[in-house]
Amino acid sequence: MQHDPILLGSITDATDAVRGHVVVSGSHGGLYPAAVASQVLPRGVFFHDAGIGLEQAGIAGVMALDRVALAAVAVDGKSCTIGSAGEMLQRGRVSHPNQTALHQGVRPGMAVAQAAQALANAPLPKTTLPPVAELRKTVRIAAGRDVELLDSASLVNTRDAGKIVITGSHGGLIGGNPARALKAKARIACFNDAGFTPADIAKSRLPALDRAGVAAVLISCETARIGDALSSLETGQISFANALAEQLGAKTGLHLKTWLEMLPD
Repeated sequence: MQHDPILLGSITDATDAVRGHVVVSGSHGGLYPAAVASQVLPRGVFFHDAGIGLEQAGIAGVMALDRVALAAVAVDGKSCTIGSAGEMLQRGRVSHPNQTALHQGVRPGMAVAQAAQALANAPLPKTTLPPVAELRKTVRIAAGRDVELLDSASLVNTRDAGKIVITGSHGGLIGGNPARALKAKARIACFNDAGFTPADIAKSRLPALDRAGVAAVLISCETARIGDALSSLETGQISFANALAEQLGAKTGLHLKTWLEMLPD
């Protein structure tokens, strides 16, 4: 029997209730979200392609799900906002289906709503991807300044208040909810831009964090792998900054590490 797809702002919200259903997730299509999806055995799953980005990190998990015969689809970031499963279903277009999804009739350019119907009777996977550990680590950079590296913003907690927090997560509000911008009032927060254009900035976490008193920047997905905080620190360049970050000298094109090292104490 066919069911409407289950909509999740983040794949980390998935429970055993999604087993056997098609899931549209607002998460990026990297390796960690794919591993999370695999554990709950959906019939098919959709992720935002996050601009695809450096080393195709935004769709790496979508392709990895072929290994367990789980139909997975990356949704074109130019067609919808990351973090909004509802918008993905209503407006999204397929950019990269994996081979398992292709075998079910999903094609690039297809509307997500149509592709979800195509996966409604896809075979259930019989195995899962191994869990992927997310990094949480404190690193000391120049001038003895510590930064917190967190591959996912879901790892942020109250201990991060007042700290410099680099996450591998995308910069979009989950479900458009400002309350989910960040779990602590950090001094500085960094996110991957997931291929955002300037018009998307009003839909990201940055304005919400301005209002919360947190300086925040987005890192170009072309310069750092989404889902990889260390990549942002090592090679990432700032693509957008909120007003508080601009007051601290953040600007487009500046390397994140350079900016953090020049911050006042």
